[in-house]
Amino acid sequence: MGKNEDSIKEKLSHEQTEELMSILKHRFENNTHRHPNMEWTNIQTKLDANTGKIWSLSEMERTGGEPDVVGYDVEKDEYIFCDCSAESPAGRRSICYDQEALDSRKKNKPENSAMAMANAMGIELLNEEDYRQLQELEKFDRKTSSWIQTPSDIRKLKGALFCDYRYDHVFLYHNGADSYYAARGFRGSLRV
Repeated sequence: MGKNEDSIKEKLSHEQTEELMSILKHRFENNTHRHPNMEWTNIQTKLDANTGKIWSLSEMERTGGEPDVVGYDVEKDEYIFCDCSAESPAGRRSICYDQEALDSRKKNKPENSAMAMANAMGIELLNEEDYRQLQELEKFDRKTSSWIQTPSDIRKLKGALFCDYRYDHVFLYHNGADSYYAARGFRGSLRV
């Protein structure tokens, strides 16, 4: 997913890892509605065996995502972490959709794109189905919006999709992929 495990280990000290594990465990225990019938010890075991994923989780946390477990894929034996911050993560806003969109802007370019940031962090942008499932757990993006994975036929026409939650409904919208707003970021997911 972009970073090799050796370089990831160099970025997080033992103390940083322990601090992150404490934050994740605390969040997990305080939000059981997101993951009923799951035990932290099973997740901790998975994380201990996948140290590269810990770096990705630390990046999700560092950029304001507040990652938490939102599901378990029985077939793949993977826990699914997702950004659960109330609003689109603050450290990932004011960005366009992807590198092509960033390159196409002639003036007032944003600093980055959602796809490039997600790739660098080792996470995936949510797709529409993921976003709607997340909203079933609790309501997110009441004041902000989040870029989501965009089908190639829409992207070829220079568009991109984003979602938010308003008026007790999830809304799916479109915009030029090169647009960016202070209240639009992206939510990511990570499988461990």
